[in-house]
Amino acid sequence: MKSAADGALGRSVRGAVDGARNTAALGWWGIVRLGLVQTCLGAIIVLTTSTLNRIMVVELALPAMLPGFLVGLHHAVQMLRPRFGHGSDVGGRTTGWIVGGMLVLALSGTLAAVGTALAETRLLAGVALCVLAFFGIGLGAGASGTSLLVTLAKHVAPERKAPAATIVWIMMIAGFAVTAGTAGHFLDPYSSLRLVQVTGCVGLIAMVVTLVAVYRLEPYGDGASKQQPVPDGHRDFRGALREVWGEPEARRFTLFVFISMLAYSAQDLILEPFAGMLFGMTPGESTQLAGIQHGGVLLGMLAVAFGGYLLRGNGPAVLRLWTVGGCLASAVALAGIALGGMAAPHWPLAGNVFLLGVANGAFAVAAIASMMTLAGRGAARREGLRMGLWGAAQAIAFALGGFTGTVAIDVSRALINDPALAYAIVFSLEATLFVVAAAIGLRVRDSAQHDNNGQEVPSFGKIAMAEVLDAR
Repeated sequence: MKSAADGALGRSVRGAVDGARNTAALGWWGIVRLGLVQTCLGAIIVLTTSTLNRIMVVELALPAMLPGFLVGLHHAVQMLRPRFGHGSDVGGRTTGWIVGGMLVLALSGTLAAVGTALAETRLLAGVALCVLAFFGIGLGAGASGTSLLVTLAKHVAPERKAPAATIVWIMMIAGFAVTAGTAGHFLDPYSSLRLVQVTGCVGLIAMVVTLVAVYRLEPYGDGASKQQPVPDGHRDFRGALREVWGEPEARRFTLFVFISMLAYSAQDLILEPFAGMLFGMTPGESTQLAGIQHGGVLLGMLAVAFGGYLLRGNGPAVLRLWTVGGCLASAVALAGIALGGMAAPHWPLAGNVFLLGVANGAFAVAAIASMMTLAGRGAARREGLRMGLWGAAQAIAFALGGFTGTVAIDVSRALINDPALAYAIVFSLEATLFVVAAAIGLRVRDSAQHDNNGQEVPSFGKIAMAEVLDAR
């Protein structure tokens, strides 16, 4: 039977929880509108990182290391994400950063196409223009993408964060797919002028859609999560970064994001060569294998969305379970692929890769939802900086992941004559990284947050306690 003390505690905590939830003013339609912005980000990025890559290597016969360097530059620039997040914290609003970042991204994407076209006749000038453009692409993607996630973190109710993360990421993938198909149609027959025209049109459409999507979207005013600019004493970026880095959970989650995303991306450039070398798959068959993996990723994302919403009463605990469980499942799937190489060609590689995709999708979207949830924990008014810090860790991991994976397999094959054993070692190392990430993820705990009036906002543990008291 519930005691009076338990009842009082439960009521007080639930009241504070309800007050915190009432500040989250974005409904499902608002989440979809932000997903449209993510679609626009994906539309521009897929043209600059995939289409221009192919044109440089095939049509212009340039070394493959050139687009590799440019894409790496675009990732490296996103180390500035903490600075962008701090800017939205200082101003108290994110809409301007989303729109400004998209404008820089659209202009830089078009400039990259101009540079690629110019490289046909003036190589050095074209390459120099592309370097400038990809620097701008990194800036625009970092500013707009970080601020979009900060908006979700601030204004989406806790029980909707997992579905929200799934929605915006699926819409980004849709941006990849729709733009690749549509732009590919209009690019044939290829010409440099057509390339610039198509890229410019995609950038213009993305800009218009973004402006419409964010118009009066961010809550502001009575009854919403109104954000006032932070005091002058909190405007110093270095001081704010030291403050956030001094939070044990922020540091721990940064390390988790880096290690898990390093393991996640390290497989990208070695899985298809592995399938071709040990399983005798043709280029078409290995490409289909990648499609099977992406189908699994989509299923994993949807599982987290539906599971997180159905079990929304224990949202934070469920997110932690999906995140850690996805890491461990990814480790098991990679270990299976490592063993499968030794048993090739009789191992069910397609099924194994599908399971890897499901585990990767579940872990990735749960980790993103956890970012959105944990961004508001700790010292108040640092949501943008925390999200930027974790976004920078993810960008660095993605920049290093593919390169590290290929170097590891080259070194292994140079030292070991048996390619199956060489691949097994590399995939096992990636599996080990996922296990380490899961161990770190288990140690991530939420810290108390205080609102603008200095009142403590209930942590994950206190929310769970209130629900336990309700159930007794």
